[in-house]
Amino acid sequence: MGLIDDVRKRLQADMTDWRRDIHKHPETAFEEHRTADKVAGLLESWGLDVHRGLATTGVVGTLKAGTGNRAIGLRADMDALDLTELNSFDYKSVHDGKMHACGHDGHTTMLLGAARYLAENPNFDGTVQFIFQPAEENLAGGRVMVQEGLFEKFPVEAVYGMHNWPGLPVGSFAVCTGPMMASADFFELKLTGRGGHGAFPHLAKDPIVAAAHVITAWQTIVSRDTDPMKAAVISACEINSGFTGNVIPETAVVRGTTRTFNEGVQDMIETRMREVADGIAQAFGMQAEFTYDRRYAPTVNTPEETGYAVAAAHEVVGVENVNDKLVPVMGAEDFGWMLRERPGCYMFVGNGEGEGGGCEVHNPNYDFNDETLPVGAAYWVKLVEMQLPAAEG
Repeated sequence: MGLIDDVRKRLQADMTDWRRDIHKHPETAFEEHRTADKVAGLLESWGLDVHRGLATTGVVGTLKAGTGNRAIGLRADMDALDLTELNSFDYKSVHDGKMHACGHDGHTTMLLGAARYLAENPNFDGTVQFIFQPAEENLAGGRVMVQEGLFEKFPVEAVYGMHNWPGLPVGSFAVCTGPMMASADFFELKLTGRGGHGAFPHLAKDPIVAAAHVITAWQTIVSRDTDPMKAAVISACEINSGFTGNVIPETAVVRGTTRTFNEGVQDMIETRMREVADGIAQAFGMQAEFTYDRRYAPTVNTPEETGYAVAAAHEVVGVENVNDKLVPVMGAEDFGWMLRERPGCYMFVGNGEGEGGGCEVHNPNYDFNDETLPVGAAYWVKLVEMQLPAAEG
């Protein structure tokens, strides 16, 4: 019997129940109290040492086997999204305006399944830190856990993460060495001019016109300041100004996001966006207030650890079902903050094709595919067994 089949036989029913219960009771950033209670209770029932409180609702379960002093970390995110669910199944969200639309209910469950399997079958030598993280969506709870001493309290030589990928068949994985997901920075520009009557623009200083010039000029940062061999995105996604059709407003606010895989490009984008905004504001005779939040670091997989992850995936699903040359994506993940502190690898696991698996994340009709649960749990188990091999004899 293969490992996936063994995990399915032992745990599929329980994992499905856990996952659907978490799905039914979604909790958003730093409010994952019920979810954390469930995770901690299950881990304690299997004999793990449990720590709570990092990043408010974070949970870390420690499992030791053998006499080895090596340790690795496995991370899953627990939070949901501020989104109204449109599904009609009986485990749909009971909290209006909140739902698990990104599969974190499945991520949490796969890691719980691996913790239980390894607690019952400790075929490894060393320590596994099971990291259950809050607030991946929008507020970068991974950064907060690191800042609050995650790796000082729970030392590891490497850390690993995993996310479901709609459209990728169940029973398959995808990954690449090096940058895999982009940074996600968020900016806000407030331009303050002088309001006035729309019929007499010469008596006003129009922040809307200035904002239009700034947004256009920012695009030259990508086309003219960025090395063509390095990717970058600057997207102005929100403009707020004015309140009626015949009054030039005093202020205009522009908000948006930037993406890149390279920290040097990230530095350059922030500097140049500020310079462009200040210069255009000065030319138009108004004030500029620019803020730039580096919320998600690029997710960069280290070569050696990616090799371990790929080898474990090969063992679980076969070489033919692992794409280790994935084209990096401009989406972001706060797991990048953990990879800044420790080497590691972030992997995609297939959530299925077509109806029942292909619905994109952050969609009100999304649901994690329960057939993926034993695949992901088996991958975690094999990764631990291969990276912390039990002593022979």
